[in-house]
Amino acid sequence: MEGATQNPITIVTLLVLAGIFLWLHFTNGSGTLRLWLAGGLVAAAVILLLPSLQFSLPAWMQPLDSLPKIELGLDLQGGTHLLLEVKLQEAVKTSLRRRGDDIARETKDNKLTPPQISQNHNGSLVIKLTDPTERSAFQDLMGRAFPDLTVAPAAGGTGIYEANFTQPEAVQIRSNAMDQALETIRNRIDQLGVRETTVAREGDNDILVQLPGIQDPERAKELIGKTAVLEFKLLDDKHPVADAVREGAPPGDGILYGPPQAGGPTPYLVEAPVLMTGDVVTDARVREGGRMEGPYVEVRLNRRGTDIFAALTAQNVGRNLAIVLDNTVYSAPVIKEPIPGGDVQITGNFSFEEAHNLAIVLRSGSLPAPVEIIEERTVGPSLGRDSIRQGELSFVVGAIAVLAFMAVYYNGAGLLADLGLVLNILLLVCVMAALQATLTLPGIAGIVLTLGMSVDANVLVNERMREELRAGKSPREAVKTGYERAWSAIRDSNISTFVAGLILFQFGTGPVKGFAVTLCVGVLTGVFSCFVVTRAWYDWKISMRRLNAISV
Repeated sequence: MEGATQNPITIVTLLVLAGIFLWLHFTNGSGTLRLWLAGGLVAAAVILLLPSLQFSLPAWMQPLDSLPKIELGLDLQGGTHLLLEVKLQEAVKTSLRRRGDDIARETKDNKLTPPQISQNHNGSLVIKLTDPTERSAFQDLMGRAFPDLTVAPAAGGTGIYEANFTQPEAVQIRSNAMDQALETIRNRIDQLGVRETTVAREGDNDILVQLPGIQDPERAKELIGKTAVLEFKLLDDKHPVADAVREGAPPGDGILYGPPQAGGPTPYLVEAPVLMTGDVVTDARVREGGRMEGPYVEVRLNRRGTDIFAALTAQNVGRNLAIVLDNTVYSAPVIKEPIPGGDVQITGNFSFEEAHNLAIVLRSGSLPAPVEIIEERTVGPSLGRDSIRQGELSFVVGAIAVLAFMAVYYNGAGLLADLGLVLNILLLVCVMAALQATLTLPGIAGIVLTLGMSVDANVLVNERMREELRAGKSPREAVKTGYERAWSAIRDSNISTFVAGLILFQFGTGPVKGFAVTLCVGVLTGVFSCFVVTRAWYDWKISMRRLNAISV
């Protein structure tokens, strides 16, 4: 099982009943009242579990469908398993390319002739000075303004330099890119509406994604893999696009294309400098457009983006501003007037689903580098049903063996311990349902282990009572002393198990966390059922003066 969202009403109900029970226990309250509370706990647990059972409820019980349910994990209900590789070196190249734009602006601001900047096949920046006499001033500028770059003369002539990030800076860029990719993919998956997903880092550059019960894996893969690098660039209105397509783009320009369409995508000649990027986007929503243009995406910018966008539209009235997503020009509207409001519209003859997917990736942020699906597995529901049957069989066999042993070996005390064990499992599953947790195969293993831990506690208590009876004490003294002397051993073993479960939950992922949650909850319910509920039965018999002997 894996933790998920919580239902406060059901959790509060269980905590109130258990809290009253504990208060009465430690204040030596009425044994009769405690037994009634135990019955209330059982009734509440059964009611909470009804929606999780695999049968339809009668009409008068339909309101119970709104109660939280236990969901099945990927290994039980089927779904999609993906292993993604993040191309971290591409993140370094992208950062270096943007640093090239910074160099161009910095040289212009310092009254130097803007150099020609390109990127070679290794990703390094190649900087060619337009005026070789400015070498000394250029080197001083680079050392002062760009301490995170190493700049060295390159082969091919005077005034040509090659720039790369320093080693610590490159390592930091890769680390930040991995963290951003993990968070971005998690945000995109969350907006698919799939509960109990697993998005976890594996190794240096891999991300594990598990989508239980996903019905449209292709859409999930498309959303996950879309880089969503949003850039705003100006169109070059001084050179014909057709000439650039035939002869190549002029220096400082590039050729990009629009979305695929009948007759082929439309070419655009865009200037290389990026005026604004998608990191200033705070929200993106689908809006209904006119009958001819269809839906469009409305993008809202943060304060910094609003200021940048207002300035660039004010300075370029009459020019076309290309809105580029993943090197595809979705629209290139004419800037008719300054736009100070911070709202941008992206149009492109979208279908509603295309516009919705685009809004998701813009809203969740861009990936810092491309991702590639290197492993994909689909777990079918038939495998899930087999896993459920095997898990149920292992639990039933283990439970029957344990319950039979306790009843045969400890007689009446063993039957009482069996009732405590059944209540323990019932409370455990009920708490997991209240937490809206997900049941997995490791979770089932945790339930079986919890059963074993509960047996250990009951065995210690029963053995202590046997020793006290053999020592000649009365049944009342045997019960009191037996529980008191067994408490220290049970307490220490359960605390160590609980701490181990917390460590597994903190540092584990996926199935390990599911096992840890079940183990920790089972420790708490096990101690409660053994020391509080079964003790209440003995206290009730003592208060009624009916405890004349103990069948142990």
